[in-house]
Amino acid sequence: MYAIAGVTGHTGTVVADSLLARGEPIRVIVRDEHKGASWRDRGAEMAVASLDDDVALAGALRGTQGAYVLLPPDATTTDFFGSRARMIDAIGRAAVRAGLPHLVFLSSIGAHLPKGHGPIGAPYLAERSFEQLGMATTFVRAAYFLENYGAVLPAAKQDGVLPSFLPAHFTHAVATTTDIGRTAAQALLDGPRGRRVIELSGPTDVTPADVAAALTELLGRSVKVIEAPLDAVVPTFVSFGMSPHMAEIYRQMYEGFIGGGVTWEATGERVRGSIEVKEGLRAMLS
Repeated sequence: MYAIAGVTGHTGTVVADSLLARGEPIRVIVRDEHKGASWRDRGAEMAVASLDDDVALAGALRGTQGAYVLLPPDATTTDFFGSRARMIDAIGRAAVRAGLPHLVFLSSIGAHLPKGHGPIGAPYLAERSFEQLGMATTFVRAAYFLENYGAVLPAAKQDGVLPSFLPAHFTHAVATTTDIGRTAAQALLDGPRGRRVIELSGPTDVTPADVAAALTELLGRSVKVIEAPLDAVVPTFVSFGMSPHMAEIYRQMYEGFIGGGVTWEATGERVRGSIEVKEGLRAMLS
């Protein structure tokens, strides 16, 4: 049996779906019992636990072959790294207490670097902590989520523009949450392999201009990139309801990407998913 956190989000859902499709028994970890009801109806066990509650989480992990965990986003926090550190500590203590044999963690491109990458500092801390637990760990270092473009798809549909904090012709790796979930599910099935790093991206690297071109085809109207300055990150994200603290952390991430500081370590397994940008965008538009 495998334990899976994040089943109310994108990647955890895909992990759970992938394992159920193969006939594997799973236990979903949810904070709210009602949110796990649909999984229980599909034959999954359900455990109610928060990722910052090591006692409840240990019970959710106990008796499983492996677990998929992640650090969920929190757009309104005013103590991002402090709250992530407490969650990381709780996950680690729970895993040890439960005798978990294999921990699969959703990490990020650039997570081997100690600074210069905004929110990626959280998976950096998690990797450093989890690799000290004395158990097998698999870190799925995913590229920039293609789904990050989802927030500006309404502008593309309505106005024919693709606002972007990345330069129009800046080449960067992307990955869909579907490919991420499938890769994590396969890592669980592969079983413990000591410390394992999977560097995951889509079939090809892209630019915002490539995304705009794909949207032009999908929408049947011209879509052009509108480059926004980094100074606009904080006020833009705050207008969406994000705390100024988190908005500044994301500004640092974009600065890290553009400056070339957020890169692959290139010492792990380099894996490319199967979902092309146009296919991923089509799913987001449907």
